[in-house]
Amino acid sequence: MIAQAPEQLVYERPHTLSLCHTHYCPGCTHGVAHRLIAEVIDELGIRENTIGIAPVGCAVFAYNYLECDFAVAAHGRAPAMATGLKRVSPDKVVFTNQGDGDLASIGIAEIIHTAVRGEHITVIFINNAIYGMTGGQMAPTSLVGMKTTSSPLGRDASTTGHPLKTCELISQIDGAAYVVRRSLHNPAEIRKAKKAIRQAFVNQINGVGFSLVELLSSCPTNWGMTPHDALQWIETEMARVFPLGEYKNVQRHS
Repeated sequence: MIAQAPEQLVYERPHTLSLCHTHYCPGCTHGVAHRLIAEVIDELGIRENTIGIAPVGCAVFAYNYLECDFAVAAHGRAPAMATGLKRVSPDKVVFTNQGDGDLASIGIAEIIHTAVRGEHITVIFINNAIYGMTGGQMAPTSLVGMKTTSSPLGRDASTTGHPLKTCELISQIDGAAYVVRRSLHNPAEIRKAKKAIRQAFVNQINGVGFSLVELLSSCPTNWGMTPHDALQWIETEMARVFPLGEYKNVQRHS
């Protein structure tokens, strides 16, 4: 008989990722973002020292999927809550997990002034260009011409303006140290997204200022697309409006 080579473990579920059924729609990449965050937390060995902030919207359910301490903030107020938690417990690693309706609309003042102050927190920003949980309405990040339940004929820039480009905005603020936009639409970009998330957490651990990682994400249900077409749309349409890349990287220590 030919001896079989011993099996080698190639991949296992991150310990920080909960073993539970997902509530996300088929093709949604929120779950991919959760997995990346969990992998980074495990690799850095910081799970027992980490506090996540969940806002309102699809991103709120992060506390179901990540096995670390969590607090839940009012709509848009996750950066404010993260600021308070980090200031009273500076030894903790504090991050927010926010969607575009939360961060770029009702929470735009909070995210701007958190960056202005250079708070030592990590922000994970999921941009799917639409309000996912509340019915598919137009978001600040919706593309011009994009049809939503509140713009059934397509977003009209003459009346509702252009998509808000968060990375470009935040990168102009002196207090922001690391601002990057990645995507979750294919394996190569997912690897880059994980690297960015890791850098943002390492920055906080090392005392570098405010870090924001924007992730282009799919919403097939509200976009009215198949999961495959939604991933293609990110590449051909969203990434054209929201160019991927590193917008700011200042390795500044306090």
